[in-house]
Amino acid sequence: YDCVFVTTNPELEGMQGMDIVQILAFFSFIIHSKQYPCAVAHWFVWSEEPDEYTGMWIIFPGFNAGHHPDILIIHVNTIYCTAHLIPVYGTQAIPPEIHTHHSYNFFGAVYVNRFADHHAFEIMP
Repeated sequence: YDCVFVTTNPELEGMQGMDIVQILAFFSFIIHSKQYPCAVAHWFVWSEEPDEYTGMWIIFPGFNAGHHPDILIIHVNTIYCTAHLIPVYGTQAIPPEIHTHHSYNFFGAVYVNRFADHHAFEIMP
């Protein structure tokens, strides 16, 4: 609901030139009468290969060397399409106080659902 594919390298084909981020906020600023629409984004890190059981890629919330969330500002033109993520559930019961807006923080990893729509299916192997 708030995660998107962003183009990070337009020279590469499909998801090889993309990353997934969680959009935290949208804003814009004006310099010399030109408006720049931007977003605050928390980056995810890709697993080395797709999950052997589901065939889906797993991603993890990105953190910098100081263990702070890897958050950057992006231009909205780099957003390609939405990304549908599914938590990697463990064997523990899910606490009832977990809500969708912080579920990515609760689960250490999520699947990237390539079957959610035709955009995701086309860009992911």
